Amino acid sequence: MKQVIEGRARAPHTLVMCHPGSRRVAPFRGLLLAALCASLGACAVVPGDKAYSLRDQQSSVKLPVKTADAAEPVPDNVAIKPITAELIIEQLKAAAPARPKATSDNLTTASSRATAQQTAPDYKIGPGDILSIIVWDHPELTTPAGQYRSADQAGTVVNEDGTIYYPYVGTLQVSGKTTRQVRDMIAGKLSKYIEKVQLDVRMAAFRSKRVYVVGEVNKPGLQEVTDIPMTVLEAVNRAGGFGPEADHSRVLLTRKGVTYRVDIQAMYEAGATEQNTLLEPGDILNVQDRSFNKVFVLGAVQKPGSLVMSKKRSTLAEALADAGYIAQDQANPKWIYVMRGDSDVPELFHLDGSSPDSMLLADRFTLKPRDIVYVDAADVVRWNRVISNILPTATTLYQTSLTRYPLFGGRQ
Repeated sequence: MKQVIEGRARAPHTLVMCHPGSRRVAPFRGLLLAALCASLGACAVVPGDKAYSLRDQQSSVKLPVKTADAAEPVPDNVAIKPITAELIIEQLKAAAPARPKATSDNLTTASSRATAQQTAPDYKIGPGDILSIIVWDHPELTTPAGQYRSADQAGTVVNEDGTIYYPYVGTLQVSGKTTRQVRDMIAGKLSKYIEKVQLDVRMAAFRSKRVYVVGEVNKPGLQEVTDIPMTVLEAVNRAGGFGPEADHSRVLLTRKGVTYRVDIQAMYEAGATEQNTLLEPGDILNVQDRSFNKVFVLGAVQKPGSLVMSKKRSTLAEALADAGYIAQDQANPKWIYVMRGDSDVPELFHLDGSSPDSMLLADRFTLKPRDIVYVDAADVVRWNRVISNILPTATTLYQTSLTRYPLFGGRQ
């Protein structure tokens, strides 16, 4: 029985030392050696990022991009673009579209176009509005409730059905009409009783139409629409102006179930006055916060995380500086990446931070919202990570190999 057990315990490939008192090398030692060799020879199996595979500038990355023919995104190769002076000049030209020179002719044309676009239609009377009807030389018709009452108190309120009642005239349908039209209607009715009637109809209070301003403004709420045209910027100013966390480039205008994005910042900086559109009754103006305008700095930096851009203006140098710059004991400044996926075709950029002019290029390279900045680790740091992942397994295998099994006569 003992011989059978010993025969089964000894594997054909097990090395047995024949010298007296020598230790037999157990199969566990061979397993330990094989595990160490396999782990050291294939460092890519260590958990974590694989951004170091991007270091080959001739390689490309498979990313899902949209094509005109395919309804669903399909994988495509996206080449890595080095951040150079030529690339920055190209981006600056693309970001600054050509504008015509300011001459007297085109300034006159632009002014006429702006005036035509900003001309608002006459105010239409609605339910809840208060009219002030003045009949000259007839105070009994002008202030029947007393001469010391204000216009809105002594005025004529438009009923819910859009009608008013006036002495000697009766009931009139005024909803949807202008003050001039109402004046002509009343003058025609009173001409039967008053010779050469002279009267005027004015708005005493605007209460039928309103717009709603919500979001990152100092005084959110409703704003009454008057006979003075109200634009997006005027509505924001009436609401106390933008709040400290407001995103001037993301003002959402909802009109009749459709939402549009208004870029007020473009109007400030690029003169895009078409962004300051006229509001209509029932519009909802929602000023968004800056949470969308973030960039992410990851990898071997001092303080990895997300950074909020101020008015969508930030450069690669600013993002690295806000993150505490690269970790000197971990990072390899030669491999700094910017990953951008805000368009149909994602883009990847590479900056060699070890070159003397790298920070000048980083200061001119403009980031966009949701960009990802990644700083790769140095080779020695990656090697230490490999060793730190292998050592616990190697220690466990070694301790297991030293265990004595009574069933096999105390042999390992």
